[in-house]
Amino acid sequence: MVEKNPERPARRLALLDEDGRLRTAPLPPSAAFTRPTSPLRSRVVYAASHVVPLAHADNTPGAPAAIDWEATLGFRRTIWSWGLGVADAMDTAQRNMGLDPAATRELITRTADAAREALADPAIAPLFGPDAQVSDLIVAGVSTDHREEAELSLDEIVDAYREQLAATEETGAGAVLMASRHLARAARSAADFEEVYARILERARRPVVLHWLGTAFDPQLAGYFGSSDTAEAADSLLRIIAADPSRIRGVKMSLLDDAAEVAVRERLPEGVLMLTGDDFHFSHLIVGDEDQGGAEERSTSADGGFSHALLGAFAATAPAASAAIQALDAGDAARARAILDDAERLARQVFAAPTYHYKAGVAFLSWLNGHQRAFQMVGGLHSARSLPHLSRIVELAASTGNLEDPALAAERWHAMLRLHGVDPQEVLA
Repeated sequence: MVEKNPERPARRLALLDEDGRLRTAPLPPSAAFTRPTSPLRSRVVYAASHVVPLAHADNTPGAPAAIDWEATLGFRRTIWSWGLGVADAMDTAQRNMGLDPAATRELITRTADAAREALADPAIAPLFGPDAQVSDLIVAGVSTDHREEAELSLDEIVDAYREQLAATEETGAGAVLMASRHLARAARSAADFEEVYARILERARRPVVLHWLGTAFDPQLAGYFGSSDTAEAADSLLRIIAADPSRIRGVKMSLLDDAAEVAVRERLPEGVLMLTGDDFHFSHLIVGDEDQGGAEERSTSADGGFSHALLGAFAATAPAASAAIQALDAGDAARARAILDDAERLARQVFAAPTYHYKAGVAFLSWLNGHQRAFQMVGGLHSARSLPHLSRIVELAASTGNLEDPALAAERWHAMLRLHGVDPQEVLA
């Protein structure tokens, strides 16, 4: 469901199919999504945000990340202006795919400082409430990736996690305990995972979010939580939580398996949130039981019957995500579901296999929507997707209302086609 702004005239897009043929599609006016004026109530939502490199920097594979801080932090302020939190220094920010440890730590510090400033900004502070803290605006990844060694002992892994946890908590940001490649290699059993997490959690000063990232996003995390069998791994995760639920704010599941997420969600202790990271199925997971019936029916579900969200897809569709939660706040589950269904159709293209290259689509949409000067990524990864893949993103973003300024997006996309030797005027003339 896309609401149109009648003041913008319709135009047309030139699109490039996989066989190299050009065709046209309508370019609808911008969607009429409006920013909230008070905090979003019905769901906790974080958009996992990307980083913008300096366009003139050495953005080659292996080079240290050179970040355009003005654009990167400006994008985060835009996310906050829609009432959404930011999940930073995670895989969407190219962590382990170009964002080096020094840049990661600086990103967390700078974003936390920007969040602190936002809480004093009369345009943003009312969207998070008078008691909001920095951790309501930003949660940040904590892992072991600052250690260069390929192999670490379990004790060394615990120490590495604790070092990053302390540094992140010092900034005021909330912590997301990311899955560690070191731990995936070193652990020999579920008991090893449970021991390591227990030792890390005992040092946490505030409740943390646990992160379960599937192999579609990172093949090096196979067998995480002690098993390649999802149900067995879930049992291990739930034992980690049950050992001290007061230390766990929530769980972010990114397995692209909605049934597995619901199964874990139903077993979470009271007060522990399920934050969906499923960029293929988030619509029905977020709306949940509210899409099925009234309050009496929903009250029978111990888990609340829905997931909250921590999604890279929402970095590409923040206005729509905000509009959907506003609809849920107003009791209009049907409208929320329609908006999220549209966003999910776009996300399925952005996150198409190989899924770990989805970051290119997030950066591409950021550029189309005017949030960065150039379509570039750290490590040159903007080249990871083909022109026809990007063309389909443009088409879906237009048809689902996720182009914030359609005229600008069309201008930039057509210029990109010309740069690659494709003349859009062949079909637009």
